[in-house]
Amino acid sequence: MNIAKRRIDLVLLPIVILAAILNAYGIWKDQYANSYYTTAVGSMLRSFHNFFYASLDSAGSVTVDKPPVVFWIQTAFAYVFGLHGWSVILPQVLAGIGAVLLIYFMVKPSYGLAAARIAALVMATVPVVAAVSRTNNIDSMLVFTLLLGSWFLFKGAKQGSVWRILMAFALIGLAFNMKMLQAYMVLPAFYLFYLLAFQAKWRKKLLLLVGSTAIMAAISLSWAVTVDSIPADERPYIGSSETNSVLELAFGYNGLSRLTGRQNTAANTGMPDASNVTNPQRDRGDSTSVQTSNPRGGTDGTSGMNLPQGNEMPNGFTMPQGGFGGGGGTGGMFGTGQAGPLRLFQTELSGQASWFLPLALLGCIAIMTSLRRRNISDQMKEAIFWLAWLLPVAAFFSVAGFFHQYYLIMLAPPIAALSGAGFVAMWKAYQQRAGWQAWLLPLSVLLTTIFGWYIMQPFDETIGAGWSISELVAGIVVTVVLIVMMNRTHHWKQALVIAGFMVTLIGPVYWAFTPITYGGNSMIPAAGPTGSNGMFGGMTMSGRQGERNNAMTPPNGQGDVEQQSPSSTGDLSQNNSNIGTPPSMEGGMNGMGSAQGMPTGGGRGGFGNRNEEIDSTTLQYLREHNTGETYLFATSDYNQAAPYIIDENEAVITLGGFSGSDPVYTTERLEQLVKSGQLKYFIIGGGMGGRGGNAEITNWIMEHGTEVPSSEWRSNSDESGGFGNQTTLYEVKM
Repeated sequence: MNIAKRRIDLVLLPIVILAAILNAYGIWKDQYANSYYTTAVGSMLRSFHNFFYASLDSAGSVTVDKPPVVFWIQTAFAYVFGLHGWSVILPQVLAGIGAVLLIYFMVKPSYGLAAARIAALVMATVPVVAAVSRTNNIDSMLVFTLLLGSWFLFKGAKQGSVWRILMAFALIGLAFNMKMLQAYMVLPAFYLFYLLAFQAKWRKKLLLLVGSTAIMAAISLSWAVTVDSIPADERPYIGSSETNSVLELAFGYNGLSRLTGRQNTAANTGMPDASNVTNPQRDRGDSTSVQTSNPRGGTDGTSGMNLPQGNEMPNGFTMPQGGFGGGGGTGGMFGTGQAGPLRLFQTELSGQASWFLPLALLGCIAIMTSLRRRNISDQMKEAIFWLAWLLPVAAFFSVAGFFHQYYLIMLAPPIAALSGAGFVAMWKAYQQRAGWQAWLLPLSVLLTTIFGWYIMQPFDETIGAGWSISELVAGIVVTVVLIVMMNRTHHWKQALVIAGFMVTLIGPVYWAFTPITYGGNSMIPAAGPTGSNGMFGGMTMSGRQGERNNAMTPPNGQGDVEQQSPSSTGDLSQNNSNIGTPPSMEGGMNGMGSAQGMPTGGGRGGFGNRNEEIDSTTLQYLREHNTGETYLFATSDYNQAAPYIIDENEAVITLGGFSGSDPVYTTERLEQLVKSGQLKYFIIGGGMGGRGGNAEITNWIMEHGTEVPSSEWRSNSDESGGFGNQTTLYEVKM
């Protein structure tokens, strides 16, 4: 018993509790989470066919745009606990906590207990980790799996264990089946560390490396090759792909397109480039280019976006000045700043994962120069591993054309590990007065706190200036005291060093709590007092932070998004699922077609949750008039189907996947469904096929169907405004 007690680190316990609070508090209020994925889980619960393919709809006609492994796990949780927002979020909550523990156990053997504690605390408080882990997005589980593979790699290298090395690379293959090529971002670190740390003759080492890579590739491609080998008419359409192929999806939309910014031209008609969106009317000379300035990094994401004169959009809406901007100016379509070497330090991205970058990088210098340390061999190799993870990932996000802010969770593990190991290395150099290395500790505290002030300062009007100023002042004071005390010996010097680290936590801890205090967006999560409620995972509808452009307010106030204040935190994490999508955006910008990757639903504060609630009148009408049809109705928009699948377990067909424009159905196939008595009702958004949709399908429905008067099937049908009222029900009989 005494031995067991000594093995329990009581300091780790509150760190784990903190991670659990950040990841889990309030998730029971999130009714749908990311409704795109939750809808898929609801559909997967219906049959093994849907489960295997990760089908988006009840008919198993189209898949989600990612591989199925995480959704298999979420479906298992939903099977046990029932389908709720919290039940599909719970696996990611556990993965986030697990990642904190893995960082602790990976850092501790080589760098010691203090370094492990600091690394775990940093991992728990990297804001983007908290923002993502409290949603049902894939990335938290992805990072946990990659860290588990890293743990096996470390163990295998130290113990010369072949099976652990094989397991490490096999887990990368498993991670590929979570989010495809994003899992391979860690390969440089894995290969380099293996070659440096695994002790064996070169022939054996190379053979094992080839074998491990083969296993990784086999596991990576197992599901994709299996699905692609099945005839297209016997499986769902591969959502968001251009050629109905999983491999093309992996290396195209979820691969090279993330770097280039060029998107699926089939599902995103008229929107091939996320960074250069153009009005189709441009060639007729009746549009104007909108370009706004970014005070911290170039122009905003509407540079090159041609809009009608005066920013006027169809249906009486006005494009906000600054376009799809916010956060001090948006340099990317989704609030990701302007590409360049300092992108991770720009306002748009810095608040997500960059807080500890100065500390981590200076800590690397301290580790690399500590050649006299006892376990320097292992320390050096592991530092190289974390650097080989950090630098390529940072480089990718510095130049990538299409990603979301929450993808930056990939930076959290190396930043956390290097912060813990590096801070302890600087601490030791400071205590030993080791020449110029002793100055690294006060310098790291100073730079990290100044950077924290830089991140928070643009939000002073929202959160109050006290947070940014307190971190800056505290950092300067502690730095000065550290310098003064450098050559002196006092018993409280250690407490001073600890205080130096604690002041660096002021900003990131506050930011990590913002998804709880200000509400979050489960569709495109992001940390920050306005970022959590913004349009594209961090940006508001106006060109400035924390401000909503009234010109974008839908008729009759439908879909209103209020700027929340810190004083109203009691209701901030409630599910605001009635947020509307302007009709002009539903069909693409001025006829551009649907924008794959543009948020269309999900969670609190999500942009585009226009129909993410059940109309009781609609449900009653469809049930009463169902005469044995398999499917309650079909719709081009998964948002329309989501609540009926999730809340009511109804069988609903989505005709066009995420964007509404995937070529899932032909008119011949729909005709067969109707003639066979499986389907007769179609709900079409605005009579135009949802967000662009398939014009041929829409025309067929309108030609062969009978429009049902809205007064018979829809609540509040007498209202002319509101996005929920811009749908039409057709009954098709043959």
